[in-house]
Parts: sequence; C-alpha cells; structure tokens
Amino acid sequence: MKRSVLLLVLGICSTGLFAQKEKTDLKLSGMLTELTRGFQGQVGIYVKNLKTGKSAGFNADSIFPTASMVKVPITSGVFNKIVHKELDYRSTLIYKDSLLYAGEDILGSFKNNEKIALSKVLMLMITTSDNTASLWCQSLAGGGTAINKLMEENGLQFTRVNSRTPGREANRKQYGWGQTTPREMATLLSLIRQGKLISPAASERIYRNLIRIYFDQVALSEIPPYIQVASKSGAVDEARSEVALVNAPHGDYVFCITTKNQKDTSWNSSNEGWALIRKLSSMLWNYFEPGSKWQPPAGMEQFNLNQP
Repeated sequence: MKRSVLLLVLGICSTGLFAQKEKTDLKLSGMLTELTRGFQGQVGIYVKNLKTGKSAGFNADSIFPTASMVKVPITSGVFNKIVHKELDYRSTLIYKDSLLYAGEDILGSFKNNEKIALSKVLMLMITTSDNTASLWCQSLAGGGTAINKLMEENGLQFTRVNSRTPGREANRKQYGWGQTTPREMATLLSLIRQGKLISPAASERIYRNLIRIYFDQVALSEIPPYIQVASKSGAVDEARSEVALVNAPHGDYVFCITTKNQKDTSWNSSNEGWALIRKLSSMLWNYFEPGSKWQPPAGMEQFNLNQP
C-alpha cells in the first residue's frame, strides 16, 4: 500500500475512533439544537469538555468554509518547516510588493525591500489575521500541498487549504481559501494544546500566538478577559466561524462553530452569524462555569470592530 493511501486510511480510522470513543453530553446536545433553531443558513458546531471527555455537536462532521480559520493549519505548516530545520524562526525576511494582498493589512503597508522577522510575520497572521502575512506563510510552508499533508498525517481528513493549491480548484470554488469540519478544527486546537502537533515546543509556541487575538469582539467577548483562550475566527460574506479552546477554572473546553450560505451577509456586529457565535460562547461559559457571576459590562458595543 502506498504511503499516501496508508496515511489517508489511518486518518479516516483515527477520526472515526475519535468520534466513537467520546461520550455524548445529551443535555448540551439538546441546547445546541435549540440554539440553532431558525438560523437563516447552515450551521455546524462541535464542543468538547477536555476534562471529562464528553462532547456535543450539531452537523459536527459536515464540511464548511474555514475563512481565516485556515491560518491555524497554515501556521502549523510553517512551524513544521522550522522544526525540520527548513526555516529558522529567528530569521529575517525581505518584504516584496509582489506579496501584497489588497486590504487593510499591517504587512501590506510595508515598502518594497523592508525587513521583518519571520516570528513577526507569524504573529501578524494569527493576532491581526493579516492576509498578506498569511499568504506569505502559506508559501513558506511549502504551499497548500505540504500543509494538507501535515493535516492528513494528524488524522484530519477534511481540513484542507484550497486556494493556490494544485488540484483543489473545485474545492476552492465551493469553500474558498480552506475547508474543515467543526470537529476537526476543534481537534486541531486540542492537539496543539496537548503538545501533540509537530512537537511539544512547536505546539506551545503556536498556542502562545493563538492567545493574542486582536479581533476579540465575538466569541471572546462572552468569556471573562482574565480567562486565557486560544482562538481564531474567520469571516466572508456568507460564512462566519470561530474556534476557541478555553482554559476555564473547572477544566479546558474547546468549541468550533461554522456557518455557510447565510442570508445575512452584512458586516456590522449584529450579523446573524456573529450573533449566534456570541450566544454559543456565552451559553458554553455559563454551562461549564455555572458559578461565574461575570457578565460583559454595559457599553462594550462601542468598542466593536468589523472583522476581516
């Protein structure tokens, strides 16, 4: 059996076993069904209490667009190159105008031939969701093909980079830059949290970047600011998504929510997809931390930002 076929079989088996071994939180499952009732679009949710092992889901194994959540697989691909000595985390890169992805990116405001550390490019990709930095990192990682191979080797059979990746044009037309399932994206964050992705050291460095998020007005806004959360969100017109691993007092929990084919394509904070993400995050915080008295303070809406 060829190695690529063997890895695919192992990936399918490992994902299947992951789902089979989990205990379902029936109460939470019912809450998720009720939460999504009436949503004008398609929704996928996966939640797991990493302390008890119990999980709940709603369309948890359906494929959805990642939007900017694809930057978690991309950063993983770069760190894989670093661990294998093909890149140096401390290296200095030279920015070129040809790298520009039009928008409001910090990196895109650089002048041609300016220098920047690889570590800062990686930070910008995650912290401010910088698209120019992300596409540069995708190239540095060996492209979508190399990143997808890493995902496959970690048992993730649906999480893939589509854009600028040979053989994935049909997927790009359907899902955009990347694709995943709620279960797989949450699993990827769990692997990082547990030090099981690439190496313990690489996992920790990735995790440290994931806890420094500029766009914190959706899921993160419903979790106390003194609680550490590793996360990444994504958004395009018809899809909103977020994955978060919460280091809660009574035990870590992870969740991923994704949407597609939304009727509401607006870019204000009341967008139906973003509103649903906030509701889910609030519900989960109070479910896993029922003794918490924290609530978002009045007036926080004045600090809301539109997300890329």
